[in-house]
Amino acid sequence: MADIEKLLDGSRLFGMSHVKANRTAVSVNVYKMIKNLEVLAPGKYRDLSLRFNDIQEQIDKILLFKKPETDEPLVIPLDSVNRDMSDIIGSKMANIGEMKNRLNLTVPAGFVITSAAYKKFISFNDLQSEIDRIFQTTDTEDIEQLYTLSAKIRQTIIKSSVPEDLKTAIEESYEKLERNAGKKIRIALRSSAIGEDTAGSSFAGLYHSELNVSSDNILEVYKNVIAGKYSLPAITYRFERGFRDEDVHMSVGCMEMVDAVAGGVMYSRSPVDMSDDFIFINSAWGLPKSVVDGSVDCDLFVVSRNAPMSLVHKDIKIKNKKFMCFPQEGICRMEVTGDLQTQPSLSPEQACALAGLAVKIEKYYGLPQDIEWAITDDGFYYMLQCRPLQIVETSKRIILPDLKKKDETVIVKGGVTASPGVASGKVFHVDKAVDILRFPEGSVLVARQALPSWAPLLGRASAVITEQGGFAGHLANVAREFGVPALFGVPMVYDKLKDDDLITVDANGLSIHTGKIESLAVDPEKARNLMKDSPVYDILKEISRHIITLNLLDPDSRDFKPSGCKTLHDITRFIHEKSVQEMFNFGKEHNFAERSGKQLVYDVPMQWWVLNLDDGFREEVDGKYVNFD
Repeated sequence: MADIEKLLDGSRLFGMSHVKANRTAVSVNVYKMIKNLEVLAPGKYRDLSLRFNDIQEQIDKILLFKKPETDEPLVIPLDSVNRDMSDIIGSKMANIGEMKNRLNLTVPAGFVITSAAYKKFISFNDLQSEIDRIFQTTDTEDIEQLYTLSAKIRQTIIKSSVPEDLKTAIEESYEKLERNAGKKIRIALRSSAIGEDTAGSSFAGLYHSELNVSSDNILEVYKNVIAGKYSLPAITYRFERGFRDEDVHMSVGCMEMVDAVAGGVMYSRSPVDMSDDFIFINSAWGLPKSVVDGSVDCDLFVVSRNAPMSLVHKDIKIKNKKFMCFPQEGICRMEVTGDLQTQPSLSPEQACALAGLAVKIEKYYGLPQDIEWAITDDGFYYMLQCRPLQIVETSKRIILPDLKKKDETVIVKGGVTASPGVASGKVFHVDKAVDILRFPEGSVLVARQALPSWAPLLGRASAVITEQGGFAGHLANVAREFGVPALFGVPMVYDKLKDDDLITVDANGLSIHTGKIESLAVDPEKARNLMKDSPVYDILKEISRHIITLNLLDPDSRDFKPSGCKTLHDITRFIHEKSVQEMFNFGKEHNFAERSGKQLVYDVPMQWWVLNLDDGFREEVDGKYVNFD
């Protein structure tokens, strides 16, 4: 019970395996206590077992609760989708349908493979029991074991078969898409899990999507996207945010591929300062993939919200790489050559046009928005995704007398604030997947690119620094959710910092300092409790009312009886009280005087009764009294 109380105070992360393990441990111990009391007082407290069983049933109802199954289609055309369907197609595709059908924005044609299809696929291949078994044999706090778990489950899914009726529904939807387009097309298959792209829980870049897929490979790619539910970043994120695995069903959006000239992400407000009255647009040549995955430096355009809109600032980067569609299938990373590297990827008119769309979307939803977009060669502005923007207000720095000395400690200045805050720690360079296994708790993560694959480390990193990437990328989104200071786009920082160097990262001030700089202290804030109000936390809180709450306080009360036990703690309290009584009454009700309670005889007036549990008396006492020598 003490372990459950510790979990509820929010000081540590836990998953459903912890909840179930604690429930089992408490239940087993209470059951043993009941059986021991029955041995001590046979037949006297039979109702106690009945109360125990009733409490177990109440806990099971909470742990085993599932939403009623509804009759959902396997595939839904995007023309029929709106945001009210997020429970069956995920928020990502529900919002895309909303932009297309209610805001009348330009969105690629497509269809959605629903959560009903996912459940059918899992059930048809009997995968859930195997997935549960693998989870039960894994320590979810051991990242090396999670790597193994991730690989096992993903391979199991990929090797499974797509049910025939689901296969037919997908292929017919694809054929209809081609008929409507009047030509052969390629599509993007995008994850749209239940719970993804919601306020405070973006799952940004943690699931799997594939671009420019042909009809020949759609079924295999569909399985790959489903398997992406069990990527290491996705598993660790769900664990650290308190999502139950069984609640996350993977819908998949299938959208006609847009061969973009330029693409990126725009924020209808600043992600670190709500008072900024500007729209921020990150842009790069080609597909927006390079912006969202943080793999290249991108242009920044800042547009005033006030009419008439105007471009008030731009920061043009050297863009030497871009992602483009292969003519046949798939995408490739290509060199950007000549003057195009240094040319702005948007004109002022294009930036203002995009900003106008951002304001329209924000006004419709009533919240700041994070929007993915693309522009085609024929001048169409495609909206590819929108979700609530995670905004973290920057902490105010305490101005201390020695603050002027901080410049003497500066190693590097520059970059962009991807997530605000100040933190210190030892440098640890991350370059490949194996580095994730070696990452020390509390270190500063230093990488060349702001890749979503580093997200599993955000629960252990004190801060993040990268050479490339901006505040609109997936890793920046997740860093803000976790409250981890992040400074991205810092030139040549990877080679300037050495492993084990103690540094201070001031993401607010765009600076990195040698040593731990106390003068950069910020107003103290409580550590962000990511578990609070999460599904797993709420389940533990609910079952704890049947476990740790104590109602039986007065042993002399008329309610102090088995039927008065409402929780496992009540049963424990009742057994403690009654077992002591039964031990001291043993000699009165059993012809076994040598093990009965003895009254202590001493020179002063007092009443003490002594029970010899084992070797407590110098010699055996047959009578009712024992002398104190």
